[in-house]
Amino acid sequence: MSRRRAVITGIGVVAPGGVGRERFWELLAAGRTATRTITFFDPSGFRSRMAAECDFDPAAEGLTPQEIRRMDRAAQLAVVSAREAWRDSGLAADGVPPERIGVSLGSAVGCTTGLEEEYVVLSDGGRHWLVDPAYAVPHLYGYMAPSTLACEVAWACRAEGPVALISTGCTSGLDAVGHGCRLIQDGAADVVVAGATDAPVSPITVACFDAIRATSPNNADPEHASRPFDRRRDGFVLGEGAAIMIIEELEAARRRGASVYCEIVGFATRSNAYHMTGLKPDGREMAEAIRVALDQARLNPEDVDYVNAHGSGTKQNDRHETAAFKRSLGEHARRVPVSSIKSMVGHSLGAIGSIEVAACALAIEHQVVPPTANLLEPDPECDLDYVPLTAREHRIDVVLSVGSGFGGFQSAMLLADPWKVPR
Repeated sequence: MSRRRAVITGIGVVAPGGVGRERFWELLAAGRTATRTITFFDPSGFRSRMAAECDFDPAAEGLTPQEIRRMDRAAQLAVVSAREAWRDSGLAADGVPPERIGVSLGSAVGCTTGLEEEYVVLSDGGRHWLVDPAYAVPHLYGYMAPSTLACEVAWACRAEGPVALISTGCTSGLDAVGHGCRLIQDGAADVVVAGATDAPVSPITVACFDAIRATSPNNADPEHASRPFDRRRDGFVLGEGAAIMIIEELEAARRRGASVYCEIVGFATRSNAYHMTGLKPDGREMAEAIRVALDQARLNPEDVDYVNAHGSGTKQNDRHETAAFKRSLGEHARRVPVSSIKSMVGHSLGAIGSIEVAACALAIEHQVVPPTANLLEPDPECDLDYVPLTAREHRIDVVLSVGSGFGGFQSAMLLADPWKVPR
């Protein structure tokens, strides 16, 4: 019996630079950056004082006062993205039995914003060790439990099927979409609302990355601070956002006349079992994830038309995945265009993998490779075609998207045009 084929029929995005998938794609295609000095709080005491913030008004995006009061910012981003994705898919509100709708949501740091804000109130700015719970919002427990994020999306989409929160660091978004794909392939659901959200632009998160010196200190030029694969790169720029995909079985999507962005044809994840933040220079674990994803898709390295890199802009990551591409794709690694959208929208931790999947699906739709912004002085050790500065028209039938996360997580996903790539 052949496995069911999983396709993306709806996309919703809240990202730095604009709300909605159309504004998101416009920013990428134009090569604009959305990184700036942090405005959410006074960052003057921090080493890195930049972020890619979303200009997001929950009331303007249709959330009610009660929803705004109840939800952490990460949940708000996810629900608004999910509602856009559902509308985009064209699914009728009552077109799928609720028990056949699933949710697979990723997040690296959960409701960090809400937890920190509440701690500041409860402790009176950190002055009291013993806090008074009387000052807490009634939904504080929900902030503590990351699964609340998946529940909010399930409620918004009336999903009564399998619901899960995937938290694997910076690969959470990619892994959540991969898990959602498998729910469709295995017949556990007919529709899966899959993606990720994170809203980590808060003092505690900035302090954590300051401590390990992972973020860029280029505060004088925040617009150009995120520069993956550039010789002068000095760390990533923190971001926030959410992206949600509607995943369906191909034949069901065909029967209802749905527009299909792409098919998820391969997914694999590996761990390096090595170090919490360190990466081996040979890229072996990422290369293995790519190899397994290619095998699942029954594709050769030469079939890949575009690689969406993790491209965080740290010294070790960019060298690591350059080595992984060479190891897994062979000589084709030198011919295929590769780029990192983190140069434009920052690194939103667990959310970025799903935001990148959305970018890959839109790249297939528009037949355009987004650029790597700010790549002015290529690192000689990163010697592939990293599409500097300007988007490129290019035939794209198959896209490889990869992710790398603290803890050694390495994930790879292949997306393809189902009408052009035989299965």
